[in-house]
Amino acid sequence: MIMQTVIKILSEIKESPELLSTLKPETDIVNEVGLDSLQMINFVLAIEDAFDVEIDFDNFDIDHLSSIQAFAAFLEKERAGVANGAGGQAAEQPIFD
Repeated sequence: MIMQTVIKILSEIKESPELLSTLKPETDIVNEVGLDSLQMINFVLAIEDAFDVEIDFDNFDIDHLSSIQAFAAFLEKERAGVANGAGGQAAEQPIFD
């Protein structure tokens, strides 16, 4: 489901409905889809809205855009981190010493 949503968002950002049928899990988001800088910002904002997640750019790497599949895997980890209390680290520490 994540990959289909990413493909839908890419299609909308590029204003290119034919991308819905041509983008594949291995499609390189940077080199094959070819988002310009404004489209990339809009893509990130749309992804954050669609998945109710805030992308942590400390954990983000350009390799996450090497394919739709790689980006979907990154999103899955980000969503799991949110569910576990922002990466799980703060949630594991006791409130009182």
